[in-house]
Amino acid sequence: MSIRPQIVAALCVGAVLISGGAVASIAALSSAGPTGQEEPSNTVRTGTAPITAGDLAGTTQATGTLDYADQRTIGGGAGIVTAVPAPGSTVSLGGTLYAVDNVPITLLHGPLPAWRAFGSGMSDGPDVRQLEMSLAALGYFDREPDDEFAASTARAIERWQEALGVEETGRLELGSVVFMPGDVRIASVDAAVGTAASDKVVTVSSLTKRIDVPLKLADQRLGVVGTKVDVNLPGGQRTTGTVSDVGVPTESDADGQKKVTIPVGVTLDDPAAAAELQRATVTVGFPTERRENVLSVPVEALIAIDDTTFGVEVVDGKGKHRQVPVTTGLFADGRVEVSGDGVREGLDVVVPVS
Repeated sequence: MSIRPQIVAALCVGAVLISGGAVASIAALSSAGPTGQEEPSNTVRTGTAPITAGDLAGTTQATGTLDYADQRTIGGGAGIVTAVPAPGSTVSLGGTLYAVDNVPITLLHGPLPAWRAFGSGMSDGPDVRQLEMSLAALGYFDREPDDEFAASTARAIERWQEALGVEETGRLELGSVVFMPGDVRIASVDAAVGTAASDKVVTVSSLTKRIDVPLKLADQRLGVVGTKVDVNLPGGQRTTGTVSDVGVPTESDADGQKKVTIPVGVTLDDPAAAAELQRATVTVGFPTERRENVLSVPVEALIAIDDTTFGVEVVDGKGKHRQVPVTTGLFADGRVEVSGDGVREGLDVVVPVS
């Protein structure tokens, strides 16, 4: 009987934890046949690798999308679009998001969206405070910002309007300013110059990137805010991230089949690692189990001693080979936890080489 089917069967029915729920591939596992006789030396090229001690962490891999965070479509205004910024450009506090009839729609900072016009006689509110804070940051408001629209607020608006080259009314109509938490990046321009303004003129995002991962429902226990994850970027570059938010189950249609996933957001611990990427598909490794201070060998070092027993082929200092039975534990990152009599750190085991 072939040894390899027995190995796969043992992995499937044995109490062996495979990292990420995937079946580990074990190739060229034994240099001896089932009868104990050596196979011809030219069947498999082999080398050696040491048994190492240390921590071993299992992961579940999930595919995510790296993109700029907090994307939002901006539009409005009755008239013709007369100016738009370049895609990929940055708009700072007081900058122009686009223009309608040559009147700029400008960016101010604040967490609240504009929902009313600003002018004398309006009621107090936190939107007035964030307007005054932006005007102060631009150098046009000279007192402590508060919730009241006062004469000083109107004068500050007039000075700002003069600098913008628009009519100095001391009033801001609804839609003339857009509040965002910070500076924004132009993700896309959705209306061409010369077309009528609509609810979709530009799409903006924050200046930071995040990874959105649709985590399988069966893996939802892994989506915990604050969890550290591994991130594989295009080109083989690896970095780390942190789970920043976890959404509610979301149903989607994929190839005619309904699929429920948990939306998980991940922020990069080192944003510079993805500085050259605008949008990319990445692989995120969520930790599933961890073993501390255990012995491990490359997965390829495992051999099948018989129908039920795994082992490794140990090479001593004199070059002699012997098979040692082992108990397997966690599989992770191409290695497997092993234990048993005759297994210790530093011993060399046989592994196939390409």
